[in-house]
This record gives sequence, C-alpha cells and structure tokens, in this order.
Amino acid sequence: MSDDGVPVVWMRGGTSKGGYFLRSDLPADSQLRDQFLLRAMGSPDPRQIDGMGGADPLTSKVAVISKSERADIDVDYLFLQVFVDQALVSDQQNCGNILAGVGPFAIERGLVAATGDETHVAIFMENTGQVAVATVATPDGRLTYSGTTRIDGVPGTAAPVALEFRDTAGSSCGALLPTGNAFDTVDGVAVTLIDNGMPCVVIKAEDVGASGYESREELDNATELKGRVEAIRLKVGERMNLGDVSAKTVPKMMLVAPPQHGGAVAVRSFIPHRAHASIGVLGAVSVATACLIKGSPAAEVANIPPGTRKTMSIEHASGETTCVIELDSNGAVVSSALVRTARKLMDGKVFA
Repeated sequence: MSDDGVPVVWMRGGTSKGGYFLRSDLPADSQLRDQFLLRAMGSPDPRQIDGMGGADPLTSKVAVISKSERADIDVDYLFLQVFVDQALVSDQQNCGNILAGVGPFAIERGLVAATGDETHVAIFMENTGQVAVATVATPDGRLTYSGTTRIDGVPGTAAPVALEFRDTAGSSCGALLPTGNAFDTVDGVAVTLIDNGMPCVVIKAEDVGASGYESREELDNATELKGRVEAIRLKVGERMNLGDVSAKTVPKMMLVAPPQHGGAVAVRSFIPHRAHASIGVLGAVSVATACLIKGSPAAEVANIPPGTRKTMSIEHASGETTCVIELDSNGAVVSSALVRTARKLMDGKVFA
C-alpha cells in the first residue's frame, strides 16, 4: 500500500489544513489506518520532518470522506486529529475548519455533482452524529476556489464556503450544559461547561491571571497559566460526560474578556495544550452560545446584540470570526452559521 502511495488532496480548510482522503483509499482496520496516518504526517516528532505535517496541531489533521447512504445526506465525514509529538490519532472531536474543505473535496472526487452557481452539500459529521450543510461556490456548474472572501488568520481571499449547523447542542456531552448549570466552580474559578458542537470550558481570562488579549506566543510561554488551565480541564472531564480527558483533545479551554474592537467578546483558545492561532469554528459557536447564557462568565463580559437573529463577532488572536446565531421564542439556539474558505493545495499521492 505505502509503496504505491495513497490518493489524497491536501487542502486548507478555514484556518487549518490537512489531508482529505476517500474512505475507500485507507485501510478499513482503524489501527492500520492510524499507523499509516502517523507515518504520513511524520508523527511522533515535534518537527514532523519525515512527513507532511506542519509541526502544529492546526496542520496535522485528516478528513476521511465517503458517499453517504443516509437519507438526505450527501457524504459522511470523519475527522481525525493526528498528534504531532505523540503516536496518537484521535476521533474525539469535530473540526469545523477542516469541515470547510469537505464540500469542495466531495465535488472534486465526484461524490456530489455541482448544481448551478452554488452547490449545497449535506455532511454527516461522524464524530458527533450531527449534520452540517456547506454551500460551495460552483459558478456555471464548475468548482472554484477563487473569490473575494477574506477570513482572519488566512492571507489573501478565496471563494466563500457557508456552513450551517443544526441540532449541535450536546453533540459530544449529551446536553448543551452537561451539568445543567450556567456555571460551576472548579479550583475556585467560575467556569461554564458547554457543548454546542465542541465541548468547551469558558472562563473569564482575569480569573486565571490572564488578560484575554495575549498573543499566541505569550500564551504558549505562560507555563504557570497553562498549568492552572490544564488542572481545571482535567477535573471537568467526568462532569462533561467525557471521562478521563488526559489523553483527549477535548474539552477546549476558552478564556474570555470584554471585546476590544466592537465585537461580542474577546477569546483566547487552548486546543487544549497549545494556544490556538485563532479559534475553531465549532469552538466559536460554543463560545457565542455561552455569551447568551444568563449568569455565565461569558455573559458578564460580552456585548450581545438585540433580536432573535444575532450576528456575533468573536475576537481572537488573529482577528475575528463572525457567527450568526438563531434563537427561538424561548431564547434557545436553533441554528448557527458562519462563513469559511478553503483552497486546494495539492492533489496526488502520499507515501508512508
């Protein structure tokens, strides 16, 4: 298998990048699949020098995609996080940034036919059993990556990929608020344990000795802060119905502060042991949702727009990510959407 290479598209999706594979091109046995992916990425090695990984969790990601047999679904998508410095491949979370490339890949590989100037691709996210609908630009029935849409954290512009999520609440933890509380107290710190597509722990930055406006490098070098945040993370795993999270990539840790640039809230994200250069798509959705929960730490610092359709700018270390949150008459979140971009970087074979 490895001598002949395996077909793959290397693609940037949102502010991440990685390999997009057809399920049929990878070993059916998950252990053999993971061994192949570790070799392909060059893990475990901090530099990933002997593989395709970019020595960063944001560039050591994989999408496994297949034609779906589910009603009203086009493709099934399994996200895999390939650890950089550990021989570990995790399926314990979604990735909304890599999700942005799933629709274009499905069209590239003929799993979905382009339909007019826009093509809607219904995607079943296997990690959590939820559905997203991607709207992909296909002018005159042809897939394009060129466009004028800009997202913070990515240079240049590209074609927009609109992502709409429904019924994501509790996708990993069983409930939007797995403890049923607007906040819990852990190590003397008020935290909101929330899952609206991504399990997150939302904390006021000042409560753990941060400002919430640090650069990624400042956070990665803040050993004492990271230790305090990790101690909280390890203690909430069971409360979030995630079990022992010491070897898991969830929950994500979100430090929030008042916005500085006219947005809804400022956030710095740990994923979980390194600071995120921006913020994950579903992490942004979960933080935006936390801002709407009365009595939560996020609500105390957030600037919330009026109405039942709320456009919320989540400020992060690379700029901002805009979420559109729809509420019902009772104030419950019924859908969330945002715009990402994707770009094909390479289409060929990878050897391991």
